[in-house]
Amino acid sequence: MTERKDLSINIPLLARVEGEGALSMTLRDGRVSDVQLRIFEPPRYFEKFLEGRGFDEVPDIVARICGICPVAYQMSAVHALESIFQAQPGPWVRAMRRALYCGEWIESHMLHVHLLAAPDFLGFDNAIDMAKRYKSEVARGLALQHLGNDIIQMFGGRSVHPIGVRVGGFYKAPSLADVANLVKKLRAGLAQAEEAVRWTAGLPLPESEQEFVSVALRHADEYAMNEGDIVASNGVAISPSAFEQHFVESHVPYSTALHCTFDGAPYLVGPLARLNINHDRLPQLVRALIADIGLRLPSKNMFHSIIARAVEVYYALIEAVRILEAYREEAQPAATLTIKAGEGAAATEAPRGLLWHRYEVDGAGVIRNARIVPPTSQNQARIEEDLKATIEALGASKSDDELRLLSESVIRNYDPCISCSTHFLTLQVNRESG
Repeated sequence: MTERKDLSINIPLLARVEGEGALSMTLRDGRVSDVQLRIFEPPRYFEKFLEGRGFDEVPDIVARICGICPVAYQMSAVHALESIFQAQPGPWVRAMRRALYCGEWIESHMLHVHLLAAPDFLGFDNAIDMAKRYKSEVARGLALQHLGNDIIQMFGGRSVHPIGVRVGGFYKAPSLADVANLVKKLRAGLAQAEEAVRWTAGLPLPESEQEFVSVALRHADEYAMNEGDIVASNGVAISPSAFEQHFVESHVPYSTALHCTFDGAPYLVGPLARLNINHDRLPQLVRALIADIGLRLPSKNMFHSIIARAVEVYYALIEAVRILEAYREEAQPAATLTIKAGEGAAATEAPRGLLWHRYEVDGAGVIRNARIVPPTSQNQARIEEDLKATIEALGASKSDDELRLLSESVIRNYDPCISCSTHFLTLQVNRESG
């Protein structure tokens, strides 16, 4: 006998996952036999938009892919294009790009931690309701997010879709006075960032350990952000140019979103993957805090992602202060370029995980082919794998409403950018018994 229940959920005003989609799952005798994260937003064709455009237009175009992480798209693009032109931007540009990237990690992670994910663990429908009881915590998150936006605005001219980045470096160097004022604010935010780490570590997170492969950039000397090899927790290490030899995107019949696999299997990218692989690259101050809160790494509990985001914010503030305290104004904030035909690839660490770009350019500097693999498509298969494991471990006997809430919390845990894949969640549950 088969009992089938279809349940459509109306989303409150504050939708806590970006985009549109639905989830179908089949439960049979307490086991999940099928999970489909169905994304039905239309393709956006950014890669085709780039074809026929000059290389210098790319940073501003790809920044429009995401309003929350435009810097990541710009950084992957400029690194890939500079590899074609064999450009050498130099240490000043490299350091300022890293500071800019710190700003994006801070603003994106704090938005997710305090406004999107925390309500799930504290029993609130949204951050507005949560703020009635946790006013100071939400205010702290917004203040830290604002600091991240301030960094982006200083280098990019504005905090959303910044326009200060160019292939070779920046259009303009910030003034010494602007940097000094910002450094004061960043230093003042360090205590709040440490509080955020301790607060997330104290949240009532589910205990749900799983086996999965973590994938992230790894650098010889620093916590990888915009440079490094692509490294997996199973021991594989490759250069970004070899990405397509191991990572394959494919269509699934129930979704417009691509699913990416690593050597044929799902894998994890994002803050927890980065922390699992690179925690030994963190400064001693951050590692001491991790030890103090009792977070054991590598972690197999995906719900520790919220702690990983807070840890990365604390690190990003420390790193931004370190870089900007030594700031000097640069008269030529961009390298001279020699335009040539060729192909180049690069990967950087967007807030949500590994972001890979590849470009083919002709002798006039015109884009002939482009390919972009965002972190959300890389996590799609892992999300479905996680949903199956979590529902079987924690929720198979729950009601449809309880299953919806648990499923949403699992998906939100990845902070998916669903136009990059969802207004979540319409849930269809098929309950079958033998």
